[in-house]
Amino acid sequence: MSRLPIRLRVAAGVAVAMALVLAATGLFLYIRLGDDLMRSLDQDLRQRAQDLSALVSQPNSSLAQQSASGLIEPGESFAQLLDQRGDVLDATRPLGSTRLLAAPQLALAEHADRFFDRPTVPGLDEQARLFAVPVRRGAQHLLLVVGATLENRAEALRGLRTELLIALPAALLLATALGYWLAGTGLRAVEAMRRRAAEISAERAHERLPLPQAQDELRELGETLNAMLDRLERALESQRAFVAEAGHELRTPLALLRAELDYALHYAQSPSELRAALQTAGQETDRLVQLAGDLLLIASTEHGQLPLRVERLAVNDVLESVRERFAWRAKVERRELVLEVAPDLALDADRFRIEQALASLVENALRHGAGTVTITAVPANGAIELHVHDEGNGFPPDFLDRAFERFSRPEESRSDAGAGLGLTIVQTIARAHGGQASAANDPGGGADVAIQLPASVAPGATRFESSSAV
Repeated sequence: MSRLPIRLRVAAGVAVAMALVLAATGLFLYIRLGDDLMRSLDQDLRQRAQDLSALVSQPNSSLAQQSASGLIEPGESFAQLLDQRGDVLDATRPLGSTRLLAAPQLALAEHADRFFDRPTVPGLDEQARLFAVPVRRGAQHLLLVVGATLENRAEALRGLRTELLIALPAALLLATALGYWLAGTGLRAVEAMRRRAAEISAERAHERLPLPQAQDELRELGETLNAMLDRLERALESQRAFVAEAGHELRTPLALLRAELDYALHYAQSPSELRAALQTAGQETDRLVQLAGDLLLIASTEHGQLPLRVERLAVNDVLESVRERFAWRAKVERRELVLEVAPDLALDADRFRIEQALASLVENALRHGAGTVTITAVPANGAIELHVHDEGNGFPPDFLDRAFERFSRPEESRSDAGAGLGLTIVQTIARAHGGQASAANDPGGGADVAIQLPASVAPGATRFESSSAV
């Protein structure tokens, strides 16, 4: 059955179910009609016995003469009068002197009315139904037996059986055909969705599956699949935008690199000019390497969680490492780089990724902010918050809602060397640790970017022991 098409399986299921229902219905009707006919016959025998009891109780009455009176129908019904010993005193013509009841039946019917079935009756050779009732004729105790053949009942049952054998298979065929047609009607909606799904491609990602009008399971399936197509289209558009933006960001440093190399090759007239051109080319190469690394990091998170090497870290050591990395730059720019760390803070995290995120924030603060750059670590509701704050002008208000989007930069910083991926990398690293990043403007002035990290090991991360564990 599993290899058959759904339409045939549905039709076969309908056929089996209907066959069982029709067979049970036919059997019920057959048995019910037989019982009704038997009750009707018993009632008729009782009435006939009551009428004949009044007649046979009179002297000189004769059962053989009652056929003409209508109480006994020749060929269908009969009657017999027995004494207490079972001898036949009177009987209708087909019976003769052969008694209808055996000795055990006589004993049962002597004191109460009884029904009996007899395979054959003398002179009729048909199955019969008998009814025995005690009667009195003067001082005699007699037994009146009336009966009728079951041929009418058998004929009615044969007629019903013939009609059922014709009607039930026809009904079964009709129900099976109807089930096959209904299954096809339901599957037409599936076929329509299948054909449309086969036509949907990356170039036609806006198309959706047709939905049936009925509010049924097929419509729910179609709505679910259309919702999935909506998500896939958004992911495709996001991927296309990512590729286009990445190509745009890569084009600028590549063009500058090509220009500097051409200048060094064709126009540099002194060692100092050549050295300056190569230095600029090296800076652009570093920018390309950084941009490529950022793009690879973001792309890796599109296919799953960013892999982490989790170890127990002393927060003060991590922040001190970041501060030392930028100390020379802060000194050159005559700006102060300050740490504010609560004592004995520790967390489970990937040291390289946390330092990468903090370095990106400090880089932004030194490049776009002003005044003192403060790196803060404080506990907050079972987590640890890392803040990087500067004293500059802060973020433009309309930029805060999209600060962590890829290639997102304020309009006034479009001309600088940034690719707009720094905050995206920070958010990616925070989420990989089970945390979150946020950006805000301090009421007193300056930007404040925070990373909230859980103190426990991130789910799914691989833990490594470290000598710096606290």
